[in-house]
Amino acid sequence: MQALPFLSAPLLLARLLAAPLQYARRLPTRTSPLLLRSTVVDLAVLAAHLLLYPTGMSQERPAPPPAAEPPDGLRTDGRLTSKVPQPAVAAPTLLPTEGRAHPPVLLLHGFIDNRSVFVLLRRSLHRHGWCHVEALNYSPLTCDLRKAAELLGRHVAEVCARTGHRRVDIVGHSLGGLIARYYVQRLGGDAHVRTLVTLGTPHSGTRIAPLMSAHPIVRQMRPDSEVIAELSLPAPNCRTRFVAFWSEADQVMIPATTARIDHPDVIADNVHVAGVGHLALPVNATVAAGIRTALASAEEAEGEGAADTISVA
Repeated sequence: MQALPFLSAPLLLARLLAAPLQYARRLPTRTSPLLLRSTVVDLAVLAAHLLLYPTGMSQERPAPPPAAEPPDGLRTDGRLTSKVPQPAVAAPTLLPTEGRAHPPVLLLHGFIDNRSVFVLLRRSLHRHGWCHVEALNYSPLTCDLRKAAELLGRHVAEVCARTGHRRVDIVGHSLGGLIARYYVQRLGGDAHVRTLVTLGTPHSGTRIAPLMSAHPIVRQMRPDSEVIAELSLPAPNCRTRFVAFWSEADQVMIPATTARIDHPDVIADNVHVAGVGHLALPVNATVAAGIRTALASAEEAEGEGAADTISVA
């Protein structure tokens, strides 16, 4: 997986600016203020994100494990020496998640983006007790969502081997959520992914930006694509729990409900967040709180049937 070029970012701006014009004819007049507000917020988020974009262009390097400290009185060359006591360093203050041993969390960005979109979400997870959080980049040269899902599978296997955890949790924004879902449902990833959280992901396909369909990955996000058809096939005994955040103000999902998961074979919670635009989903505080709740409660939720839709004001 590689970083996206910075020059791709203006395409995201063009897509966002074109969206309100496309939806204005479809939405009732009374919803226009909500659409306008979410669009303004999305533009503000985009402006801030463009400043951060260069910081996320390179692939993240996993933090090395802490070096083992030699026994008292023994140097690394085997010679005896006196060890000078070191002052104790206070552990960082964490907000309560009561010290649970969470599995690693992998963050997967959307189309024309990179890992910098998750700066605030990562900080929120760290502050509430998630110690192992990694953000991935995938290459825009990948022309098949299936290939991206295969690469994700290799990375999941590497993270499990490196951390000693049997399973991971994944949070995917937009296309990132669709890549992760394909890995889980079609490539056996349910054996390695405990919870998959998606943010504004076109689970049933989106009709946004037909002019951008020249890109093969964009075509695979269309409602009539082979990938969307594959994801609707039976997925018996799928072990991963899905949590899909969606908003009626998401201007990239057409219709907005395409960001919900409706599959008889998967355990899925569809979480409605009111008035949050597509780009704001990864940085919204309410969404971050919902993600933490979903991840923390994953163990209790395992084995339960698909839950009813819940709504976050």
